Amino acid sequence: MKRAFLGFRILAAAVAFTLPSALLAQKAVFVVRHAEKASDANEASVPLSAAGTARAQKLAAMLKDAGITAVYSTDTVRTRTTAEPLAAARKLPIRTYDFATADGKPNLSPLAQELRREHSQDVVLVVGHSNTIGPLISALGCSESISIAADDYDGLFVVVPQASGPPVLLRLRY
Repeated sequence: MKRAFLGFRILAAAVAFTLPSALLAQKAVFVVRHAEKASDANEASVPLSAAGTARAQKLAAMLKDAGITAVYSTDTVRTRTTAEPLAAARKLPIRTYDFATADGKPNLSPLAQELRREHSQDVVLVVGHSNTIGPLISALGCSESISIAADDYDGLFVVVPQASGPPVLLRLRY
């Protein structure tokens, strides 16, 4: 637990150094894929595995003091269950979002616009899927190409908007 706290303090310091004082955008957007699921199926009702439940608890412990003021999740059991421990600890509702597809590609621009509009001074957690993380990070203005492997559940992305220029993207593992 002390190691996780130390890791968070280092992360918080890194984020703080990248934030200009007059920033008029989100302080940070944490983006994660849902934790490990109980089966390879992609139905909305697929729950987390025991390892996934443990990972969701670990995420909540890591981010409990990060100042999260809003939590977003798609409307699937695995994403909501990943978000629930942190949302419960912070006494926040989980807001669901949709990622309508065009030509089979997820469109996360509406969510990025909502985050800018409704959470202009907030720290937000967004829980998604392997096919939504990259498009969301792009919609938030990052130029890095992000792809998530089918068995990759430990990525924690932090998007830190800048007063001018593209946001800073930190990619961590948890």
